[in-house]
Amino acid sequence: MAAKIRKGDTVIVLTGRDKGRTGEVFEVRPSDNKALVRGVNIVKRHQKQTQAQEGGIVSKEAPIHLSNIAIVGKDGKPTRVGFKIQADGKKVRVAKRSGAEIDG
Repeated sequence: MAAKIRKGDTVIVLTGRDKGRTGEVFEVRPSDNKALVRGVNIVKRHQKQTQAQEGGIVSKEAPIHLSNIAIVGKDGKPTRVGFKIQADGKKVRVAKRSGAEIDG
């Protein structure tokens, strides 16, 4: 099945501690139905020192479930995603709120 949310999309968080915050998806994990969004769902982790990196408490993004995020439409509001087959047979994502194509 085609992915409704992809790397590079701007999304808004619908539920949870970071509700209403927006960010860019930089990794999608389809097997877990989760995504990593830049600047959202930040957690602190203790990290041991290695030769490559310093130890200490590190802040990083934790995965967030795909059902808890939505793509931001051109109007700045969250929208659901549908699919449409173009005349040339190409399948594109479409914003349900406005009907505009998401992939140019």
